[in-house]
Amino acid sequence: MSTSPTISFIGAGNMASAIIGGMLDSGFKAGDIWVSAPDDNHLQTLRKRFGISVTTDNRYCAEQADMVVLAVKPQVMADVCRDIAPVVQNTRPLMVSIAAGLTAGTLDQWLGGGLPLVRVMPNTPSLVGKGAAGLYANSQVKDDQKKMVQSVFESIGTALWVDDENLLHAVTALSGSGPAYFFLMLEALESAATEAGIDADTARKLAIQTMAGAAEMAGRSEHDPAQLKRNVMSPGGTTEQAIHTFEDGGLRELVQKAYGAAFTRSQEMSKELADKQ
Repeated sequence: MSTSPTISFIGAGNMASAIIGGMLDSGFKAGDIWVSAPDDNHLQTLRKRFGISVTTDNRYCAEQADMVVLAVKPQVMADVCRDIAPVVQNTRPLMVSIAAGLTAGTLDQWLGGGLPLVRVMPNTPSLVGKGAAGLYANSQVKDDQKKMVQSVFESIGTALWVDDENLLHAVTALSGSGPAYFFLMLEALESAATEAGIDADTARKLAIQTMAGAAEMAGRSEHDPAQLKRNVMSPGGTTEQAIHTFEDGGLRELVQKAYGAAFTRSQEMSKELADKQ
């Protein structure tokens, strides 16, 4: 692998663009980044925006790379992998997939077998540089390759490894689907506040900043969430009453049930995708 690795993206959607932007902000060189996609107009927009190299030829794009990021939809992944398989079997780059549900074994089979491959489960806050990604590497991946992948995904947030690929279902249910859980809480808080007389714009801004501030405190604090919660509560006060209401209403059990539903659906979708290809 070269000292300054070349990284190619097959696919040029929002997540690929977010990763590229984060990489450039973190010191990666535009000259070391390639992107391929069918729409040349979109590619030219990315070229002008980022100063990267672009092509509509997936094979040519893959051929340039020390690391190939597969950033296409799961439904078209099989065709893309089989198309570039002859190239990557010859050049042996590190393959990285950000497609949900498709296992490392399935992807490796489509790519011709025996390649180092990392699966990444990013989430939508990656689009604003605040992502949380789970990473899994197959047995072919070397330590320096793991470091390269981690540096790429840390450019758009937090990137943490799991040793068991099946744990990516748990990651999906947590950080993959998780942003929607918090959006639901924001929606509910905004609604409750507007019913109490606060205008919607003010309610939304206060709710968003409260959630952002709480997350920042949790990230910086040496205390666990239970202690941080207790620090906000005064005996007989407003927070205590609200927390008791949540607890009496079965919030913990409902969160566990919702998380389990997302976890199970992730497993089901993985099997469905494999069966369709």
